[in-house]
Amino acid sequence: MKTKHFLAVIALIALACLGALIVLRLRSAGVIANIYQDGTCIRSVDLSKVAAPETFTVTDKNGHENVVSVEPGRICVARANCPDQVCVHEGWVSGGTRPIVCLPAKLVIRLEDKSAAPGADAPDAVVG
Repeated sequence: MKTKHFLAVIALIALACLGALIVLRLRSAGVIANIYQDGTCIRSVDLSKVAAPETFTVTDKNGHENVVSVEPGRICVARANCPDQVCVHEGWVSGGTRPIVCLPAKLVIRLEDKSAAPGADAPDAVVG
């Protein structure tokens, strides 16, 4: 009986270590924030290499403005002149598969894992 408990504890410790290694690997790999305007990537920011906070404005041909803020490891739309402010209410994003979207400005900020192989299968939907 003691042997079974001992083996179970060892197995749990091994699984915890494996999980920690996977999480650390993903964090060290970093995330790229690709900023799209009307379907065209206009800027890419490696969030793992951001040393100091930065703010820049993206303006479309119809006068929609989005003020994008970047800090080490995260990005957000800080201000926008769109009526619904959905993009602003999204807040800071640092990972995951949910993009920041401003429909009136046709702006999309997608976060992509740097370590993902090109063409690798990625989730095509987010449930939440």
